[in-house]
Amino acid sequence: MTKIFIDAGHGGTDPGAQANGLREKDLTLKLALKTRDILNNEYEGHSLRLSRTTDATLSLTERTNMANSWGANYLVSIHINAGGGTGFESYTYNGSYAGKPETNRLRAIVHDKIVNETAFRDRGKKEENFHMVRESNMPAVLTENGFIDHSSDAEKLKSDAFLNNVARGHAVGLANALGLSKKSGGGTGTQYIEILANSLWTYNTPDWNDRAVIVNKGDVYTVIRDKFPVDGGHMYQIKSGLYITASPTYVRVYRSSTAGSLIS
Repeated sequence: MTKIFIDAGHGGTDPGAQANGLREKDLTLKLALKTRDILNNEYEGHSLRLSRTTDATLSLTERTNMANSWGANYLVSIHINAGGGTGFESYTYNGSYAGKPETNRLRAIVHDKIVNETAFRDRGKKEENFHMVRESNMPAVLTENGFIDHSSDAEKLKSDAFLNNVARGHAVGLANALGLSKKSGGGTGTQYIEILANSLWTYNTPDWNDRAVIVNKGDVYTVIRDKFPVDGGHMYQIKSGLYITASPTYVRVYRSSTAGSLIS
C-alpha cells in the first residue's frame, strides 16, 4: 500500500501570500482536498493523509514529523507563488542525498502532468533548500501553482473549475509517478462529447490556430482528457489524439458506461 502525504501549505495564523482578494492558505487547502478526493475516488492501492483538513496552524516541523512518523512513501507540499512572476514551478531538495535521482524522476512526472492539465507557463523543475523537501524522509516535491499577485494567474485561481484542473494534475501526476491503478469501472463511466454545431474544427495540438479536420453535427467522440483551459477558452482531447472546443454552445458532454456508434 503506497502512502501519500499531502501538505496544504500555510494555514491558521499563517495566511501565506495574499493578493487580489485571495489567500494562499485557502487555495492550498482547497487543492489538497480536491487532490485527495480525485485519488480516492478514481485510484486504488494507496492510503492518504493530509497535514491539515481545516484552517489549522501547523509548523513546518510538525508537518514533516507527521509524514515521517507515518512512514509516507511520497510527500507533496502544495503552495501558491508570489513575487511578480507567472506560471508553475516545482522544487525538490538541492542537497546531496542517495535518493536524489529517483526524487527528481518522480517530480518530473508530477510536474509535467500539472503543466499539461493547467496550461500554466512552465517555469521549470527547480531545486532549493526548503524545509518540506529537506526534512522529509521520503521523496518529496513542493509545487508553486501560479502567482497570487499576478492578475491573470489570480483570475484563474478564483475559478473552481481551474482549481479542479490543478488538483487533477497533482492527482494524476502522483498516480502515474507512484504506479497507482485506476479503480475498475471508474465509478463515473466513460465521458463522451456530441457535436451540436453543423460543422466544427478539431485541432492537432492545444492551439486554436493548429486546425486539423472538420467534424459534423451528431458525431460522438470519446474524451480522454477532461476540459482544460486554452487561451481564453477550454478544450477536450478525444481518443484520436485531436483536440476540440469544450464550449457548450458547440458540444454536449455526457457520461455513460456504454454508448453506440462512437467515432473516436
